[in-house]
Amino acid sequence: MNQQTSYSDSEEGKLYLIPTPIGNLEDMTFRAVRMLKEVDVVAAEDTRQTRKLCNHFDIETTLVSYHEHNKKKAGESLIDLLKAGKQVALVSDAGMPAISDPGQDLVQEALNEGIKVISLPGANAALTSLVASGLSTDRFEFIGFLPRQNKQRLTMLEQLKGNNATLIFYESPHRLKEAIEAMYKILGNRHISISRELTKKFEEYQRGTLEEAITWCETGTIKGEFCLVVEGSSGEEEEDNWWEALTIVQHVNHYIELGMPSKEAIKQTARERNIQKRIVYGEYHS
Repeated sequence: MNQQTSYSDSEEGKLYLIPTPIGNLEDMTFRAVRMLKEVDVVAAEDTRQTRKLCNHFDIETTLVSYHEHNKKKAGESLIDLLKAGKQVALVSDAGMPAISDPGQDLVQEALNEGIKVISLPGANAALTSLVASGLSTDRFEFIGFLPRQNKQRLTMLEQLKGNNATLIFYESPHRLKEAIEAMYKILGNRHISISRELTKKFEEYQRGTLEEAITWCETGTIKGEFCLVVEGSSGEEEEDNWWEALTIVQHVNHYIELGMPSKEAIKQTARERNIQKRIVYGEYHS
């Protein structure tokens, strides 16, 4: 175990993860503003976006670019600064850095070098959506964005089908309907909460079933980034032996047609039929 004493007196560099508002600038904390003023450098996903925030709060700290397309070279430069004893803040365009953005790579690189990483609490779209969804918060799992390709999307949802935790997804407007239709196809008609424009003037929630959500996509306002909170498995899906009319080979092929690798398809078939994997493997390859 590697122990970190975050606030011990030292001259060493530290990487601060600082959340920024997901919409309403009033969600910026006093501490976040102070830290952005005190650090030597702010690494931003989009310096133009962050500069607006800095101007609003009179933050004059130097901004440098750190994003998906330059993270290797920029990351090396930031690690060098940290090794030299500089204090570096990492921010994303909105919300908590390192969640569905390249910040996670910088965190790992810093920890590998023995550099302290300190996270400040603050705005986060996933948790904001979850607690207002009306769905269970006892157990939840953040999935992020589903794959762009339909087969991979269906495969991932198949793997999540038996998960009884509430599921949290991010989705872009032009893939929203496809994602919800895929959920309905694989997960069944579960409850869902769809949120957009969180903390902004036009904040909006749609709560209902996946079937109702598909209909809403035809007439609703599909703009901005969306957060989808989906009810977890009730266990009823496992009791529904939809595959009973299929042979083992047909059962395996069903998952392969959804884009699942044969090894995973065999494993899933064995799990659903409650038989040993070697039996399914032998039957499929005979």
